[in-house]
Amino acid sequence: MEIIRGFAQAEKRLSRRDKTGFFLDETQRAELAKRLGVDPEKAVNGIIDDVRKQGDKAVLEYTLKFDRAAISKLEVSPAEIKQAAGEISAELFEALKLAAAQVRAYHRFQKEAVWKAAEIMQGKQLIRPLERVGLYVPGGKAFYPSTVLMTAIPAKEAGVNEIILVTPPGADGKIPAPTLAAAYIAGVDRVFACGGAQAVAALAFGTKSIPKVDKICGPGNIFVTLAKKAVFGVVDIDGLQGPSEVLILADQYANAEYCALDILAQAEHDVLASPIMVTTSEELAKRVNDIVETKAATCARKDIIRQSLRDNGLIAVVDNMDEAITLANMYAAEHLCLLVKDSEQYLSRINHAGCIFYGEKASVVMGDYVAGPSHALPTSGTARFSSPLNILDFVKYIDIVNVSKEEVSKLGKAAATIARAEGLECHAEAALKRME
Repeated sequence: MEIIRGFAQAEKRLSRRDKTGFFLDETQRAELAKRLGVDPEKAVNGIIDDVRKQGDKAVLEYTLKFDRAAISKLEVSPAEIKQAAGEISAELFEALKLAAAQVRAYHRFQKEAVWKAAEIMQGKQLIRPLERVGLYVPGGKAFYPSTVLMTAIPAKEAGVNEIILVTPPGADGKIPAPTLAAAYIAGVDRVFACGGAQAVAALAFGTKSIPKVDKICGPGNIFVTLAKKAVFGVVDIDGLQGPSEVLILADQYANAEYCALDILAQAEHDVLASPIMVTTSEELAKRVNDIVETKAATCARKDIIRQSLRDNGLIAVVDNMDEAITLANMYAAEHLCLLVKDSEQYLSRINHAGCIFYGEKASVVMGDYVAGPSHALPTSGTARFSSPLNILDFVKYIDIVNVSKEEVSKLGKAAATIARAEGLECHAEAALKRME
């Protein structure tokens, strides 16, 4: 990994560069299209248009084209979902159940707080869960049962009436048993074997098999994310997720091996992942870098790790924790790790992060799987204005207005005056009539 020194250099290097393709200029977009072999935005718009016009037929054709899966039906039966729970190892099943219990407990606690706030607003505001949501879970070559739990359980706890899950099948046309087992544990209502932009389009507009939803949540590749961007407004979305990232703040007391392992864990996600450490210790920077280089050579995903470290990895040495905190708030990382002495004292100074992990035992991997909060977090600097997936993503508020005879006498004339100032005479008359 590259080691740089000084706040100015670190600030320059950590300034946001969009790697996702959402907001690139024409030159950058052309470079991305060359790397991918297709202009992603044009491809996504074409897929969405095909699904709108042809429904299931288009979804099945794109599933064959992109996933190499020749399937005749999209929906996985409830019997197949239940059967999958018995096909995985007992150890994995119990681990998924434990993770589910943690996620459920966290979001149930949040729900109680949200509903308590709604009680305070009684008579002024209603809170209602969404009717139907669509969850996207990446699949194909890999599978992510943890993402099923992290998206479906908050929706379930919020009271969503129907939860629809889409995920790409493997080349054999099947969804991996661990993914289906997680859907069974989380209480997903229906599962469909399709992915990519075609699955997002099907959720947004509906097909004969796949029902139209009110909101689409969950991470995916650039084509999935661009599809979510394109259908926003037809349905709601949770956000636009980019590559995974971690920013570790570490002082001279930090455990070098913990730092190195968290860097490697982030790097093995994806060649676009950004594993970054900011430290006040030159000695720690060198020790962490040595451990990372040594361990990376023996990792199963060493090629991915090496490219991630080479292209996006960085260790920055700064003078003090004030500079480190400033950089953390500027970067607004998806995962922020505080591997510093008395780390809790710094929580009040963090304004921008998807999730904060403080204390040396709080590895990001705990948040990925079993801590409780959803691992669906804002990336690419969007933690400056957005939040992790949670109960509030699956409810909406309805304001209530009731005006008494006494209140209309007090308020009606002002309402009419403002209406007339805006040139809306019928508005004014509607207000004044109620004063009679």
